[in-house]
This record gives sequence, structure tokens and C-alpha cells, in this order.
Amino acid sequence: MGKLYRIKEVAEILGVHPKTVQKWAREGKIKVVYTIGGRRRVPESEIRRLLGEEVKRVDEIREVRAVLYARVSSYDQEQHGDLDRQLELLRKYAQKKGYKIVEEIKDRASGLKEDRKGIKRIFELAEKKLIDKVIVTYPDRLARFGLKYIERHLNYCGVSVEYIKPKEQKESKEELIEDLISIITSFAGKLYGMRSHKVKKLKETVEKELREDGSD
Repeated sequence: MGKLYRIKEVAEILGVHPKTVQKWAREGKIKVVYTIGGRRRVPESEIRRLLGEEVKRVDEIREVRAVLYARVSSYDQEQHGDLDRQLELLRKYAQKKGYKIVEEIKDRASGLKEDRKGIKRIFELAEKKLIDKVIVTYPDRLARFGLKYIERHLNYCGVSVEYIKPKEQKESKEELIEDLISIITSFAGKLYGMRSHKVKKLKETVEKELREDGSD
């Protein structure tokens, strides 16, 4: 049987409220034994069963709290309904999985931007242990670069990321052009200073070439 745990300890291990564990015990969803003094204890084997062999069952017992995250790069994309379409897909996915939607978060910003309000909000919820999952349509909606660092921080907070479509989508040429220009501008700014006329000239030249090439 192994070690016996108090209800409060079990709640901490499973990440739920002690009253929830008491409820499971009454309903027979978790096995308990009684000490000579009549106090309830949960066997170590029972905790291992819940955490290991029956992870799916634990998700069914404990409501999975999910955040939906959608992002577009431009105002035009938002006006064309891209954000709404992403959120609709995310809602259907979460509902099908039986997740509780805690919050819907939207960003209109480049995937290269590190200080997006939406990402900050996700981190805030994760660090406060208020969510279990972040649901996104495609990986690049969460970040263009540095995706693994975001995922790692969320995992450290006990939050997993789920992508409806793990494979990269066929992205709009306009969005890729905007991101490429952002990268070039950033590096040129470090070389010449952001206010330098060289940066402005380089940006205009690159943008012109890319857009002309894209229209062929």
C-alpha cells in the first residue's frame, strides 16, 4: 500500500481543493482507508493511479481550464474576420474536448513582437495557477521565433499548449513580408541607429523589392 496521505496533501499533489478530494472520496472516485483514530487517508498507490495510469481519468474528474489564444498581424486581417475565425475554431475544439474556457485572448501584432499584451496575460494566468492549457490554432500564432521558450515557461508553470493544427499553415505573403521587414529594420537599427536615414532607406528599398516580387 505504501505511504498514506492526508486529504490536504492529496489536494496539493493533484492541484485541486481539499473539498474536491473529499467529494471524490464520498462518490467513490478515489479510494480511502481509515486510521485507528477514524481519520481518512489516501494510499500512495491510489495517487500513483490517478497521476500515472489514469491521466485521462484525472482530466475528467478535475475540470481542465483553458485559455484560447488568437493572433493576426494586421488591421486588414482583423477586419477580414481572421481573428473571429480562429476563435470559432478554438471554441469548437475546447468544447469538444470538454475544457472549461477561462478566457479568450486576442492580439493584433507581429509574431516577432515579444511584449504582446496577450502573451503577457497568458503568463500572468499561468504563473497564478489559474489555467491548465493554452489552445492555439497553429504554432506561429503563438510566436514566430522563440516558441520553445514560451512553451517551456508555460510547462514550468504546469500549463501545456495544444495546437489544433500542429503543422505550419500556408501563411499569407503579406504577413511574411511584414515580419521580414521588421527583422531587417531591427538589425539595421542596431547597426546604424534607429533614427538613421540609412535604416529608413534600407527599409523602403527592401519593402519595394519584396512587394514588386510578390506581385509578379
